[in-house]
Amino acid sequence: MKQFRHWASALVLGLGFASGAWAQPTVKVGVIFPLSGGAGPQGQHVSNAIQTMAALINESGGVLGRKIEIIARDDESTPAVGVSRANEMIAQGVSVVIEGWNSPVTLAMQPVLARAGVLDITAISKADPILSGEGNPFAIRLNSSNSQDGSVIANYIANIAKAKRVAFVTQNDAYGNGAQASIELELKKLNYSYEKVAEEKFPFTQADFRVALTNVKAANPDVTIAINANEGLGMPATIRQARQSRLGGVFIAAVGTVAPSVIQVAGDAANGVISADIYFPDVEPFASNPVNKRFVAKSQEMFKYTPDKFMALGASALQIWAMAVNELKTLDREAVAKRIRGGQFKGTVMGDVTFEPNGQLRSSHLLFSVQGGKITMQK
Repeated sequence: MKQFRHWASALVLGLGFASGAWAQPTVKVGVIFPLSGGAGPQGQHVSNAIQTMAALINESGGVLGRKIEIIARDDESTPAVGVSRANEMIAQGVSVVIEGWNSPVTLAMQPVLARAGVLDITAISKADPILSGEGNPFAIRLNSSNSQDGSVIANYIANIAKAKRVAFVTQNDAYGNGAQASIELELKKLNYSYEKVAEEKFPFTQADFRVALTNVKAANPDVTIAINANEGLGMPATIRQARQSRLGGVFIAAVGTVAPSVIQVAGDAANGVISADIYFPDVEPFASNPVNKRFVAKSQEMFKYTPDKFMALGASALQIWAMAVNELKTLDREAVAKRIRGGQFKGTVMGDVTFEPNGQLRSSHLLFSVQGGKITMQK
């Protein structure tokens, strides 16, 4: 047991203090994600992953010698509900909130948590304004931004597919519109000449894309870019219906929208889909990372599944916050935020990581295609 605790402390937290009797009270960590609706299954998985990391941290001594207590709430993918949940967390006296599946929900919650002096860490939501400082002057984000993702997709369109006729099927909100704008901006930076032959917009909750895809098909695109963050319902439906419509050209899914769960629901229709992402549990450099291996094993032990990128990001958000708190020996929001923003952390689930001064985690993208129902790295 002593050896295990030393290993967990060194590899999971990098701290090396032994656990003893818990001091009271617990350190409360708020978790706000969609736990119902189309994104509910994914939100539940992220919340579970944060619970997994909390268990690992508690096994290694907790934070400041105190046990982490996770308080999870459902934002229902709705900004007004997210604000209500944020106020609940404030009333509960949480030390930090880890949130963010839908960018509009994150943007609505940010100023509420900031005014209350609660540290707010965005795990998933991608919209660039999240890091503007307007809603949260101490913003921190783990997932890659729309701008980072746009560069990857633009490079594929211009330098690999060499597509001249481009179509978009885009979620009509801060995330989707921002993602499309970033792709188009990056194509402009590449001085790449192309024609946008179709553009279809839809709400987050939509599941029937047959009319939109018929319009796109009629435009005869070389590539169609689907930007849909509803991984429980919307993205699998888009993939299936695109195949059923016999849509021509290459089907590209926006970065981070094709998790294994999407492939499972979409079935054979997912084969041939192109996308990119920043974490894969069984691909290097993650496969040999001992901290990631421990996280994967603990996830399998507690919840009987292998974590995907979103789960890894949620877990990393808690892990990095705990590392900063234990290093600084304080829960103070400003001090912890300043340590993370522009800082480096060794031995995380994501490896050795660095944050930009604005709070954005630096990410490396890996391009992949879906083949035989599995993610296959592109060379």
